[in-house]
Amino acid sequence: MFHPSNLSPGIGFLLMLGLGAFMFFVAYVVKSMVKNTHDFVIADRRIGFGFGVGSVIAVWTWSMAVMMSSAQAFTFGTSGLIWFVVPNGLAVMLMVPFAIRLRRQMPAGYTIVEFIRERFQNKPATTIALVAMLLGLLAEIFINLFGVVLVMGVVFGINPTVVLIVTLATVTIYSYFGGLWTSAITATFNTLLITVPAAIVVLAVLAKVGGPSLVFQKVEEAGPNTLNAFDGAAAAGFGISLSLGLLASTMADQTFWQKAWALKPATLGRTFVWAGLWFYPIPIVLGLLGLVGLGYGVSLEDLGAAGPGGVGPYVVSHLGLPIVLIALYVLIILNACYSSIDGAFSALSSVVAVDILKRAKPDIAPKTLFRWTKSSIIIAGVIGGIVVSSGIDYVELVNTVYFLKAALIIPLALAIFWRRMTALAFVASLVLAIAVGYPVREYVGELQGIITLEAISLVAAVGISLLQRQSFDFGSLSRRNSALIESDHAVDFGGAIVPEREVNKVTQDVDPDPVR
Repeated sequence: MFHPSNLSPGIGFLLMLGLGAFMFFVAYVVKSMVKNTHDFVIADRRIGFGFGVGSVIAVWTWSMAVMMSSAQAFTFGTSGLIWFVVPNGLAVMLMVPFAIRLRRQMPAGYTIVEFIRERFQNKPATTIALVAMLLGLLAEIFINLFGVVLVMGVVFGINPTVVLIVTLATVTIYSYFGGLWTSAITATFNTLLITVPAAIVVLAVLAKVGGPSLVFQKVEEAGPNTLNAFDGAAAAGFGISLSLGLLASTMADQTFWQKAWALKPATLGRTFVWAGLWFYPIPIVLGLLGLVGLGYGVSLEDLGAAGPGGVGPYVVSHLGLPIVLIALYVLIILNACYSSIDGAFSALSSVVAVDILKRAKPDIAPKTLFRWTKSSIIIAGVIGGIVVSSGIDYVELVNTVYFLKAALIIPLALAIFWRRMTALAFVASLVLAIAVGYPVREYVGELQGIITLEAISLVAAVGISLLQRQSFDFGSLSRRNSALIESDHAVDFGGAIVPEREVNKVTQDVDPDPVR
């Protein structure tokens, strides 16, 4: 059934560089829209519904969505696919109440770290939030770089170091020019280049192996619970912790908060709802490749160093499909990885500008700020290349990142919605939850670890806050000044000095019905 892949590495280089050249063309066109740091990191808060939906889907459809869905289906059968897919879309849609509330509370905001600083006025809380955001964004870059290395190695046998250099050079160059505008526009193109091609490739694979009925028959023969959609092994192995981690990865991820503050207020809610719904077909379709691999006897030895994450590329490239379909599949992976990397670059640049450079030197010259903000993309790319070249395990990296991010769910949600939440409670809940929950995960099990982590987080956050008996005035957030006033006329907006172009009439413009 499966044959050796003898595809020329030249095809792989052509795909990587060709896609990069297209993205660079878009970035060059967009360049005229970016005049300063404010434009670079927040797109003048003018991203509309179309680009908004496309950009949210694209940054969420990273290498994990297109390859780990196959990996979990290959490892656990249909239950693995279900546990991976369902919480992914929900995590995006559940962003709606948090995004709307925080945008109303803090209309001139840029980053979630900035919110934590203004909310608690506490250096340890701010530092923890800053470190968490930077590490989370770097992890996104690592994971997606690994995705490119994996697919190009499995399909074309290209040296990982060479793939890293080409990918980093390509994405860094086009991200450097346009910031969030480039990310939003290229991401929308990427979304279109992922959805339809994915369906075409998977339909071709199913036809090649005898149709979906035969695939599910083979999957059932591969093990006793492979077609049991509610098999507890997947839930205990990764499903519950991944579900909570996915929620944290939207709610506690600057990539999504950057979009929340950059979108036009009237489209904010429905953008996240539609992005979550539109996302679903992508991992469902590509996850079927994992079932094909499971049913037709692909082994871990066949996948080699790539592990379960390489099952999708292996199936597509070793079935004897026409080269054009294999190239189309590789483009799907490249699109997903490129768009997620440049989205993480853009989000990281906003954190660097607002929470590092402006805090370290409030009177920094606008041109100097702009230059260093863009340079942070290059630095992040170099760090990403070093980490990925170390040979870290892809699936374990994903699961660990999401487990640690899950510690942010309760304290951050309470910080946004509960005026009694305190700085000490925020810090203690995070530190204690990870300090106890992570060892439990390592030595007892994934499920026990996530239960421990969330239980300690909840008890510490609520208990300490109630004992301290403090109350926060959320109205103070709307009266704060914009962090990046660089141009246009400044006006008094509810007591805050905000650039005239940033006054979004938030109370009138936010859509009261986010689904409408």
